[in-house]
Amino acid sequence: MDSVAFSASMSAIAPESVLVIIPALNEAATVAGVVHELQARGLRRICVVDNGSCDRTAQVARQAGATVVEEPRRGYGQACWRGLQTAAAEWILFCDADGSDDLGVLPQWLAAGQEYDLILGNRRGTAAGRASLTPVQNFGNGLATALMRWGWGHRYRDLGPLRLVRREALERIAMEDRGFGWTIEMQVRAVEEQLRIWEPPVDYRPRQGGRSKISGTLRGSVQAGTIILSTLAGLYRRRHQRLMLGLSAALMVLGALVAMPHGDFLNRPGDLYGFWLGMGLMGAGFMTAWGLERVSGRWFWGVAIAARLALLPMVPGDDIWRYLWEGYIQTQGFSPYVFSPDAAALAPLRTSWWPLINHPHISAIYPPVTQLGFWLLALVGPSVLLFKLAFVAADLGVGWLLSRRYGRRATLLYAWNPLVIYSFAGGGHYDGWFVLPLVAAWLWHETRPRLSALALGMSIAVKWVSLPLLGFVLWRQRRRPVLAAALLLLGLAPILLTALPFCSASSCPLVPVDSDFITRGRSAELVPYVVSLMWPASVTMNGIYALPLGLLVLGLLARSQRFGHFAEAYLAGLLLLSPVVHAWYFTWLVPFAVASRSWGIRLVSLSAFVYFVLPHRLSLGGAWQLTALERGLLWLPLLVGAIPQPPASYGSEAEPAKRPQALDSRS
Repeated sequence: MDSVAFSASMSAIAPESVLVIIPALNEAATVAGVVHELQARGLRRICVVDNGSCDRTAQVARQAGATVVEEPRRGYGQACWRGLQTAAAEWILFCDADGSDDLGVLPQWLAAGQEYDLILGNRRGTAAGRASLTPVQNFGNGLATALMRWGWGHRYRDLGPLRLVRREALERIAMEDRGFGWTIEMQVRAVEEQLRIWEPPVDYRPRQGGRSKISGTLRGSVQAGTIILSTLAGLYRRRHQRLMLGLSAALMVLGALVAMPHGDFLNRPGDLYGFWLGMGLMGAGFMTAWGLERVSGRWFWGVAIAARLALLPMVPGDDIWRYLWEGYIQTQGFSPYVFSPDAAALAPLRTSWWPLINHPHISAIYPPVTQLGFWLLALVGPSVLLFKLAFVAADLGVGWLLSRRYGRRATLLYAWNPLVIYSFAGGGHYDGWFVLPLVAAWLWHETRPRLSALALGMSIAVKWVSLPLLGFVLWRQRRRPVLAAALLLLGLAPILLTALPFCSASSCPLVPVDSDFITRGRSAELVPYVVSLMWPASVTMNGIYALPLGLLVLGLLARSQRFGHFAEAYLAGLLLLSPVVHAWYFTWLVPFAVASRSWGIRLVSLSAFVYFVLPHRLSLGGAWQLTALERGLLWLPLLVGAIPQPPASYGSEAEPAKRPQALDSRS
């Protein structure tokens, strides 16, 4: 068709009102042909967006007469977005640079354009188009369009790259995606904005040169499919936020209520299944909350508090009886570091719940600030509910600190975490006292270093494992010796001051290092278990893991720049290397997932409940050992989720989604 006839056929839309945007990555062999074909059809405003090509794409396109702009940040949507910023136009035409699009349909499109807001080429509407699509493309398009029909009620036939859209409609759509999900988002949002949509059939040719970044490779195809599904899931979540919030909240509270009567694993073997059901419901609510875009303070705190209150009546773990006992005997003038629970001198003090104390032959292993807390609570009364409330108060304090720094939505990973809620409100473990000052030290590290060091000292004095974090603080200040010395004193002050009542000039028995619990205690460990398979004698030598842990700390000191990064990596390494691991130990990691968004920590917050098969098995007369399969189910999610994600490539999201500013209308 000559240019005169073409101009006549475009009476509905003038060629000068159309801006053509062509994203291109290493398309030097084909881009000039696409530009020339567009020019032959009367379109002169052609923008080729070079998305980081390693060949002569930019030079070839410029020589062909196109305007070329550079967009080094990879991503199909990123390139399209960059092209939109180059000039104002009433209409935008998107097409590929590989020569596969049939541009012969443009006269028909432009003639009918004023009747529609969005025109999409349907490659599956012609025999030639269907034949040119690969099986992977056909499957992906069919799945995506079916999901869009189920989720939004509009039947699309294709996700074709050739599309003509009114600029004003694109403003209403407010595109956010910057990757391969760009086309998906445009079509879904067009339905939501009730745009006038036309999807005429078009022919489609195999690419005319170069190599496909998506359908040409297995990795690209899998990546594209993953992005399509995740984009649709994200758009569906956004559309149904209120429903998702209500569902998540209901599952969280319902799960807590279902689990609450089923915490006595040691005495009622059947409790495990009711407990798992309740935690499963809470886990479903927790995962649903990952898709929430925002949450009000009323919902955030309402669900967090309600779920914890629901679990308070649960039968606690057996650790709490030691807490009560050690606090109680202090009120009677005895040191828990000197007298083990079965000591003859304490026999007159034994209570009705004394037989529930675990490891009665071992003296206290909890640091002195912890013992101070037990003593203060026991002064009021050795009550399980009182102790639990004290642990939950610290737990909610962690949620408050995190929400102030990272916002409520991010802090849902902690505040609505079923493992966290069970560990402190249901199981009654005191680790929340350790986590609260640790999180405070982390969040204050950069702005209030002295207060941070004091908070870290409190954490050390509650649980010894945070001591290496003081090493990180001192290492970071090694060039400022006066400040480093002050931080060292502040970091050690809590444990030194609170140890005084328990120590004398001749002894300071704060840790029973000779007990069999310290030397050979095991539970759900990973690395020591693997070592024991190759070296059975290692089961009696827990101390050997101090060496690899020390090397890990030194390595992290050399490479970590931020407190949070060091703490998360150190605690994860500690859990992997530790011979003694309990499910609630994973709560130490959860606050750092609020910042890192770690998938491994999210997933282990659910898989850690495998651990509770241990007390169930013990109640049936079995051994306190997880099987290899059970260990895999517990640990594998943490390990797999910790695998670094590959760098963004062409067709993947290149930057975090955020509400965009209005399209630039520069001429």
